[in-house]
Amino acid sequence: MLKKLLLTGLLALAGSSLACADGAAPSTGPAVSPAAVKMVQAAIGKLSSTAHIDSILQSPLPGFYQVIASGQMVYISADGRYVMQGDLLDLGKGKDLGDDAWARFRKEQLAKVPASQRIVYAPAHPKYTVTVFTDVNCGFCRALHEQVAAFNKEGIAVEYLAWPREGVLTITGRPTPTYTEMVSVWCAKDRKAAFNAAKSGHVPAPATCNNPVKEQYDLGLKLGVNGTPTIFGPDGRTLGGYVTPAQLLQALQSGS
Repeated sequence: MLKKLLLTGLLALAGSSLACADGAAPSTGPAVSPAAVKMVQAAIGKLSSTAHIDSILQSPLPGFYQVIASGQMVYISADGRYVMQGDLLDLGKGKDLGDDAWARFRKEQLAKVPASQRIVYAPAHPKYTVTVFTDVNCGFCRALHEQVAAFNKEGIAVEYLAWPREGVLTITGRPTPTYTEMVSVWCAKDRKAAFNAAKSGHVPAPATCNNPVKEQYDLGLKLGVNGTPTIFGPDGRTLGGYVTPAQLLQALQSGS
């Protein structure tokens, strides 16, 4: 059952993993040896030949490595025999010990997305900047966007990335309707106007160009996004899905 669960998660990126598994070495901490990297690669390889390993760290749990692979975090024993998936709770600290590793990884990956590929709504002097993976047809995404001016008023800049919930291709290999619509938004002459219209239920005029929609969708999968909206704070923490301006400001101020 565990292997089936792990395979389900690791294969969620099967199509995109093949594209990103370009031979780049996973990021590792100072205490991870080349032998440990090979062991982790072999262990993950037994679960999926297409899963792409992005990060290998010493785990807070003694005797295990903390591994991020194809949008999933797993723990692999130092001998490569055991694999665990799930939250690792420190009852003394009252927190999931995977949160910090996820936040660092997400912050690092999001920093690589150029501003020119985002759709940005920002006040003149933002106090905070959040990244939101969004779908133009998602009800909660539309409700969130209706409050973008209120977010800005609270000093929060909102930077959108594309994440069509239907995925990129249908089972027949054709572009999904939502993906096609989001490409049209990102390729529009006035991208923000097209985005605003789409969020209001108006299908944008068809347009194509060299666009980042698929790349951003794949990035979302890599970061563990599984629904929209998904909000990441400036430090890479997950701040939830639909939230009010007051709730988001409180989360940013508390750092929790």
